[in-house]
Amino acid sequence: MKQKYFVVILFLLSLLGVFLLYKPFLMSIVIASLLAISTASINNYFIKKTSSILWSAIISTLLLAIIFFAPLSYFLTTFTIKINSINIEELQTIYNNTKAYLLELNTHLGFAKIHVEDFINNLDTKDITKNSLHIATLIGGYSASFIKSGLLILVFYFFAIYNSKPLIDFLKSIVHIGDKDAISLGSGLSSTMSVVFYSIIATAILEGALFGGAVAFMGYDGLLFGILYGFSSLVPVIGGAILWVPFTLYELSLGNTSWALFISIYSIVVISIIADTFIKPVIIKIINSHLSKGMTPMNEVVIFFSIIAGLTTFGFWGMILGPAITAFFLSTLKLFEKLD
Repeated sequence: MKQKYFVVILFLLSLLGVFLLYKPFLMSIVIASLLAISTASINNYFIKKTSSILWSAIISTLLLAIIFFAPLSYFLTTFTIKINSINIEELQTIYNNTKAYLLELNTHLGFAKIHVEDFINNLDTKDITKNSLHIATLIGGYSASFIKSGLLILVFYFFAIYNSKPLIDFLKSIVHIGDKDAISLGSGLSSTMSVVFYSIIATAILEGALFGGAVAFMGYDGLLFGILYGFSSLVPVIGGAILWVPFTLYELSLGNTSWALFISIYSIVVISIIADTFIKPVIIKIINSHLSKGMTPMNEVVIFFSIIAGLTTFGFWGMILGPAITAFFLSTLKLFEKLD
C-alpha cells in the first residue's frame, strides 16, 4: 500500500513537471489535437489513397496550412503593412469629409441630434492618428505572435496526425472504460468537431468570396478584404458588419455615395440575407448529415452558442475550443446515463 502511494506521489510530481515544462505550448498542443480530431476523416481518406501514414500526414498538414493559416498570415502581414503606411494627410481628409457628412446628416435626425453633436465635437484628428498608430503597433505584434503560434500548431498537428493510432491505443489502455464507450466518446467529439471545422471553412470561403468579389469590382484588394470578411463573418450576431459598415462610411467620407449604397445593400441582401440566412444553414445541415451518420448530431443552436462562449472566453481559437468542450461534456453525460 505504501509503495502504491509513493508511485502516485511520483506520478503527480512528474505530471506537475510536465505541465510546467510544456505550459507555454499547451494552447498550441490543444488546438493542434482538436484540429487533428476535426480532420480525421480527411486524413483517413489520404491514408487509403497513398497507403502511407507519413504522406497522408504531410498532405493533411499542407492542406491545413493552405486553407486555414496561409490566408490569415497573408491578411495579418498585409494589413499591418497597410496600416503602418497610412498617410496622415489622407487621414485628415477622411476625417474632415466624415465630419462634414455627419454634420449634414445631423440636421435630419431629430431626437438623436444632441448625441450626434456630442460625438462630432469629441472627434479629434490628433487622437485618431495617435490611436491608429497604436492599433498598428498592436496588430503588428499580434501578427508576429499569431504566425509563430500557427507554425507551432502545424508542427504539433503533423505529429498528432502521424502518431494518431499509437496515441489512441495508449489512451485506451490508461482509460478504464469499455471499448464501446471509448469509441462512442471519441466518435461524438470527432463528428462534432468535424462539423464545426468544415462549417467554419465553408462559411468563411462562401461569404469571403462574395464580399471579396464585390470590393474587387470597386477597385480594392479583393483577396485581402475577402479573407478579412470571411473570418469576421464567423463572429456571431454582428459578423460581417464589422467590415461592411466601415467600408460604407469610408466611401461616404470620400463622397462616393453610389459605392456606399452598393456595398451596404449588397452586404445586407446578398451576403447577410441570402448567403448567411438561407445558404449557410443548408451547408451546415449537409455537412452535419454526412459526418454524423449513425449518431445523434449536435444541435446547430448548441454549436452556435458554444462558438459564442468560446470566442468570449478564449478569443480567436474559442471557435474551436468552445464546441470541443461542449461536445466532450455532452458525450460524458451520455456515459453517465449508462451507469447504474
